[in-house]
Amino acid sequence: MSASTIRAIRRKKSGLSEVKLVVLGATGVGKTALTVRFLTKRFIGEYDHQTENRYKNEMMVDGEPVIFEVLDTCPKVEGAFPKEETLHWADGFMLVYSITDRSSFNYVKELRQRLRHSIATSSSTSTHQMPYPVLIVANKSDLIHLRQVGTEEGEIFAKENDDGFAEVSASDHVTQVSEAFDALCREVHAFRRRSKQSLLDRMLGNKGGIKNDTNKK
Repeated sequence: MSASTIRAIRRKKSGLSEVKLVVLGATGVGKTALTVRFLTKRFIGEYDHQTENRYKNEMMVDGEPVIFEVLDTCPKVEGAFPKEETLHWADGFMLVYSITDRSSFNYVKELRQRLRHSIATSSSTSTHQMPYPVLIVANKSDLIHLRQVGTEEGEIFAKENDDGFAEVSASDHVTQVSEAFDALCREVHAFRRRSKQSLLDRMLGNKGGIKNDTNKK
């Protein structure tokens, strides 16, 4: 029996939590650097890929094992919006911009609004319900001398949308990058609990309504 088969059996028996995250942002903001830093703890400064990459790894969050599947997107056209199937595949979204590039911040603003509209308009066929977990990440905080977007701007934008916020450096911050992904994972878990509770409340409410109608008869 191969090692991969053994791991698959162990995961099935243990019922490990699986979290699917999509990393979105303009080209050159460090999406891949952040993803690889999180999964491997290593930093590689230059990436040249023309297609999206999907990574899968088992990590620990709050002492519990979690299977992370991270989709690192690569817009073929600057300012392009991700495909609908990508949005519906994800459990949570990480929107990344560079503090040294205001246009990347503006793109994240537009992306956030389009993301809200896309999922809201397809709620009848999508498993997503508002609010869905989103984390705004300002990358390249080590390049302070080139800063174009202030920390407060990012914090205000995230707060306006009820999103999380983190300012990190993929090149310098190992712990902070991991904490950002971990925080998004926790939000996914919290969202799932709220969704289950909401469904349970609706089911109990419907049962209560039936009972009341019967009593009236």
